Amino acid sequence: MDVFEAIAEPSRRELLDLLSERERPAGELVAHLHKLTQPAVSRHLRILREVGLVEVRPDGQRRIYALRADRLIEIENWISRYRRYWPRHLDALENHLTQNQKEPTE
Repeated sequence: MDVFEAIAEPSRRELLDLLSERERPAGELVAHLHKLTQPAVSRHLRILREVGLVEVRPDGQRRIYALRADRLIEIENWISRYRRYWPRHLDALENHLTQNQKEPTE
């Protein structure tokens, strides 16, 4: 699995969002993803670890997970090729919204 496949899953993106704030113990991550079981969260964390998006370190009985932001560069490099199209699309959206804006009713 590559980085793109790993982040395609919404629960894994949620884990990355949590870890972008700060490193967290596994139990805290499980508590935040209350819709998933502990084994499911562990599987997602294993996948993120295998593709290098997170790292884990032992802390006594706990396992602490941290984001490895350097691996996000692969995604940034891919997205950067398409960034030049964004202003044109945003301008078109603004024009569309302006043209279709209804006059306030009196």
